Amino acid sequence: MPVSPEERPPRAHASGTFALGGELSVHRLGFGAMRLPGARGEPRPRAAREMLREAVRLGVDLIDTAHAYGRSEDLIAEALHPYPEGLLIATKGGLRRGGNPDGRPERLRADCEDSLRRLRLETIDLWQLHRIDPEVPLEEQFGAIRELRDEGKIRFVGVSEVSVEELRRARQLIEIATVQNRFNLAERAAEDVLRACEADGLGFLPWAPIGMGDVLDSMDALASAAARHGATQAQMALAWLLHRSPVVLPIPGTGSPEHLRENVGAALIELSEDELAALEGGAPQPS
Repeated sequence: MPVSPEERPPRAHASGTFALGGELSVHRLGFGAMRLPGARGEPRPRAAREMLREAVRLGVDLIDTAHAYGRSEDLIAEALHPYPEGLLIATKGGLRRGGNPDGRPERLRADCEDSLRRLRLETIDLWQLHRIDPEVPLEEQFGAIRELRDEGKIRFVGVSEVSVEELRRARQLIEIATVQNRFNLAERAAEDVLRACEADGLGFLPWAPIGMGDVLDSMDALASAAARHGATQAQMALAWLLHRSPVVLPIPGTGSPEHLRENVGAALIELSEDELAALEGGAPQPS
């Protein structure tokens, strides 16, 4: 159900920062590296490395990747190591190619240690469980992650694609700093998870933050707002997320330097309360 104005915290400023884990401050618009490895239509390695450098030049200091993203971690290290001060690289483990979770403790350890090697790091600032494995006891999955954290291989822990109840159970077993769920203007089924994150100051990283182009193209309010601001509809969708909540950290990915610059520019867009209400009212509602 839509959230009433009195139930939500004050709107965020689009260009703000967030202290991940209460300690690591990052700009709230990050970069998602899933598309870097060079699938059909995506950048080749040389272009991918240059795009990563351009993202950092533009002020991006949060890069999200995953062990399951092929060469993404290698490309990040090739482009940016030794890493500039203040750059936070988040990665994920526990998911096989094809989307099948694997939460066996030995697999989580292997994924984490392989990510450390690929990224050329001694400690991963934010390591996220890519998916909870329903076939492995939750205590075993988070017990393995706790061991990695206690060994200094992980600093902060996140989870991905969880329900409110799964988040609650995970937090009984280990401190959780972030949640990464699919969420955008047209797909808001994770609204209750976002509200749980807001209540306790957890970072919420919406993946697929722009959503599907054909859905966005059908939203008259989005097109009208984009025209008023001289912006693209994708920029407006990102701006809405940045205004939606101070704990939201969108991580749009792209295979185009032009789109990268457009995405970063979304943080400069200020939306009025009337525009925000029109955008939310014109979007499909979650079932």
